[in-house]
Amino acid sequence: MTAVLIAAGTALLVSILSTPLLIRWLRAHGIGQQIREDGPKGHFTKAGTPTMGGLAIMAAALAGYLAAHVKTVFTERGLLAMLAIGGAALIGFADDWIKVSRQRSLGLNKRAKIAGQLLIGVAFAAACVYWQRVDTHLSFTSAKPLQLSLGRVGWMVFAVLVLVGCTNAVNLTDGLDGLAAGSSVFGFAAFTVIGFYQFKHLNLYHNPASLDEAVIAAALLGACAGFLWWNAAPADIFMGDTGSLGIGAALAALALLQNVDLLLPIIGGLFVIETLSVMIQVFTFRVLHRRAFRMAPIHHHFELLGWPETTVIVRFWILAGMCTAVALGLFYTDFIAHGGTG
Repeated sequence: MTAVLIAAGTALLVSILSTPLLIRWLRAHGIGQQIREDGPKGHFTKAGTPTMGGLAIMAAALAGYLAAHVKTVFTERGLLAMLAIGGAALIGFADDWIKVSRQRSLGLNKRAKIAGQLLIGVAFAAACVYWQRVDTHLSFTSAKPLQLSLGRVGWMVFAVLVLVGCTNAVNLTDGLDGLAAGSSVFGFAAFTVIGFYQFKHLNLYHNPASLDEAVIAAALLGACAGFLWWNAAPADIFMGDTGSLGIGAALAALALLQNVDLLLPIIGGLFVIETLSVMIQVFTFRVLHRRAFRMAPIHHHFELLGWPETTVIVRFWILAGMCTAVALGLFYTDFIAHGGTG
C-alpha cells in the first residue's frame, strides 16, 4: 500500500510543479494549439494555448513509478506496460510536433498514426503472450475467467484491437478543457483498486505483478490529477496527443495485464460513448446522408445545443465516475462470490 501512495503522491507533486514550467517554456518558444476549422466556433479563442502537456503527465507518471520502487522491485510486466505507454506517447508527440512545427491542425496522417499504434500493439501483445505467458481467456474480473480461450494468436489480435481502440477513444474524448484528464482519473482509480485487491488475494487472482500494476495506475492517477490543476477550464495547457495516446495505451495495457479486459468498456464507459458517437455520425452521414448529432464527438453536440463548456465537462465527469462505480461494484461482487473477504 505504501508503494501505491508514494507513486500517486510523487506523480501528483511532480505534475503540479512541472506543468507551469512546461507552459512557460512552450510559450517562450511559441508552441501553441492549432484549432480545427470545422470545430465549434467558440474554440477559436483557444488557438495558441500551449499544447503537448502530455509530456508533463508522462514525466510525472514515470517519476511516481520510479519513486515507488525505492523499496520494491520492478516486475517484467510492469516494465512492459511502461514501455507500451511510452511508445504510444512518442507517437502522440510526433503528431503534436508536426502540428506545432507546421502550424496546422493536422499532424501525422491517419495511416502513419494507425501504423505506429499497430506496431506498439503487436509488440506489446507478442511480449505478453510469448514472454509473460498471460492468460488468454477472456475475463471480467480474472477470479474466474470465461471458458472461452482465444489462444495465443487470437489473444494477440484481440489485445491489438483493445490497445488501438483505447488510444483512439481517449484521443477523441480530448476535445474540451480537462475532459480527458478528469475522466482518466476515474479509470486509473479503478485499476489501482483492482491491482491492490489482486495483490492482497494472490491465491484468487494469480497475478504476480498486481502490485506493480497498481503502482502504475496510481502514478498515472496522480499525474492526471496534477495536470488537471492547469488543464481545467479555461485551460492553460492542453495535453495533446502525447497525453491522450499515452493515457489510452495505459488503460488498455492495465486491463489486459490484470485480465479484466471485458470490464474495460465499463470502466471507460465515457470513452466508449464518445467513440460510438463518431461511428454513428459517420455511418448516418455516409449511408443516410444526414447527421445524427450536430457535431461529433458527442461533447461538441451538447456544446452546440447551448450547454456551457464547463457544464458538459462536469456532467461527463459524473458519467465517467458512475461507469467506474459500476465496474468496481461488479468486480467486488465477483470477489465476494468467490470467497473473498476484506
